Amino acid sequence: MQASLSSAPERPAILPSPLHPLHHSLLIRYDVELWCKRDDLIHPTISGNKWRKLKYHLQHAREHGKNHLLSFGGAYSNHIHALAAAGCQSGLRTTGIIRGESDAVSNSTLRDAKRWGMDLVFVDRQSYRQRQDPDWLARFDAPGTLIVPEGGSSPLAIPGVAELVSEVPFSPDLWVLPCASGGTLAGLIAGKRDQEQILAIAVLKGGSFIADEVCRLHPAAASIPGWRIALDHHDGGYAKFSPALWQWVQDFSAETGLPLEPIYSGKAMWGLFRELAAGRIAPGSKIVFIHTGGMQGLAGLREQGRL
Repeated sequence: MQASLSSAPERPAILPSPLHPLHHSLLIRYDVELWCKRDDLIHPTISGNKWRKLKYHLQHAREHGKNHLLSFGGAYSNHIHALAAAGCQSGLRTTGIIRGESDAVSNSTLRDAKRWGMDLVFVDRQSYRQRQDPDWLARFDAPGTLIVPEGGSSPLAIPGVAELVSEVPFSPDLWVLPCASGGTLAGLIAGKRDQEQILAIAVLKGGSFIADEVCRLHPAAASIPGWRIALDHHDGGYAKFSPALWQWVQDFSAETGLPLEPIYSGKAMWGLFRELAAGRIAPGSKIVFIHTGGMQGLAGLREQGRL
């Protein structure tokens, strides 16, 4: 990612991202070994799966003469935050189509995005539901514009995520990651070795569509065995979490030293331990958990009085 003068932190990506062993009392009980792939440390503002998913979008923009990135997200979107920073550092204009009312601009996520030069366009929920409709998208399409799907999940995201696999110096029995739009899972399926398994924890309610989305993004995934999506750890739905889950996340972080948030990484780690308790993971497994970032979202949760 090419840096330019901006107020966004200018620092080369840390690659490979660190791989940290985790020590927790329950891991001994379940007879598994657990490492965390700390993609949250790749970059201070373009962290985790966002850096990997945007890498080839930015390369595509440069190679095809695009000077404007346009994408979609909610008022607290990690993707919108990362896209604004990436565009700022790469000298590209950015626009965010934001679901919700314009008074949400006061939150820390969108304040950062505006400070990094992103134009914000607010639309109501009914309009936002049309974000995959070609006729509706046509109003935003223009020469020089690259439309990036919500969450950065497009076929361009696949190779960036797949590169993660070669950064781990051993072959784990199981990869574990949070899953929402399906792009990170699709990329991991593309990069994994044949014998490796993947457990994706859906962080939203009604996530049965995710498997179809994964196969749309990476058609070969339909014939690749060894991956599954756990749908029963959403704890009420996307961006929802109970006080019990948040307490579990805080306790886990205190014991392991691993920072987590309750929307993506914390919910996925909680789901992993529920899967272990249910006996759905083989004893003796070597597990790599992918920390997909999103820690900037904690500020928004605090602003909303939810933490």
